[in-house]
Amino acid sequence: MFRRSLIPLASAGILAAGLVGLGGSMPVANAAAATPVKPPYVIGWSDIYTTPSWMTETIGYFNSAVKVLKKEGLIKSFTIANANGSTPQQIAQIEDMVAKRYNGILVDAGSATALNRAIDEATSAGIAVGNFDSLVTTTDLVTRVDTNQFQWGSLTAQWLVNQLHGHGKILVLNGPAGVSVSQQRWAGAQSVFKKYPGIKILNISNDTYNVAPAEATVSSLLPNYPVINGIWSQGGALSAGAVLAFLHAHRKIPPITGENYNQFLKQWVQYHLDAIAVEQPNWLGEIALYALIRHLEGLPVPHYINVPFQVITNQNVRQFVKIGGPNDYYGIKPISLKEIYKLIGGPLLPASKVR
Repeated sequence: MFRRSLIPLASAGILAAGLVGLGGSMPVANAAAATPVKPPYVIGWSDIYTTPSWMTETIGYFNSAVKVLKKEGLIKSFTIANANGSTPQQIAQIEDMVAKRYNGILVDAGSATALNRAIDEATSAGIAVGNFDSLVTTTDLVTRVDTNQFQWGSLTAQWLVNQLHGHGKILVLNGPAGVSVSQQRWAGAQSVFKKYPGIKILNISNDTYNVAPAEATVSSLLPNYPVINGIWSQGGALSAGAVLAFLHAHRKIPPITGENYNQFLKQWVQYHLDAIAVEQPNWLGEIALYALIRHLEGLPVPHYINVPFQVITNQNVRQFVKIGGPNDYYGIKPISLKEIYKLIGGPLLPASKVR
């Protein structure tokens, strides 16, 4: 379906399928067709924070899609609200969008549960709400769009266990506490680590998905742990920060997991790391936006859209890295409209055709 095929990790005994639902979720049927809303639509995006580079790239994909949809007469305005990491502020953002009678709200959540009441109130007020990337637990939504985060965690954890032959001391670098992406990835990893009593977790940390906090955390830990056999990191910027900490301490970098963050990929190639990375596509929000518009047109969309992910290994890392590109960049090819329409259940209507 996507421009690059999914990569099987046969040598590690892992299948990078990325095609099943979120770990622990039950399959759900397509949503019923809604009552059409006449365009153009007022849409808002409530984001827990916009500063990480993954978010800035996501904004770029949003801006490109909104430009097209405005030209087609489907979007009147698109507002981005940055909660700066504050869950209360994100709740207030959603409530403000409800008060202003937005037609649709997209949410990238800072908490899996704390936003549920505000989202349910928005839905009760007749506002369509879509959720992507960092998911909430309420099902009172038009759609949820994500990759399989539980599988992300279990796949990378199994790879690390295999590299260490089931025995070793490891660091765990998680994302922010309470964020569903971090929680689900760690839950997936734990489901693997608990099977191997020879894997000893030295420390579990929580940092924002940025290089500097991760480097500071790992630098503070290194003097306490003279032997570190592996690093399970669930973010590319976290991994890049960990590598910098090891380099500055003149320590050998052990097997490490991460994402398609270019600084990490460049380190991987330069220092011949033993690594694995799994992407989180920046156009998840674009898919959610198109699904929200289709719902407002009165057409059915899937309640849950599971987007396949791609896996980067020692064998194919040079296909993904941009050696001359910026550090602060997540390399992924744009998704086509044809691919988006396949995921959301079909194409959009011309504005003149919406009843």
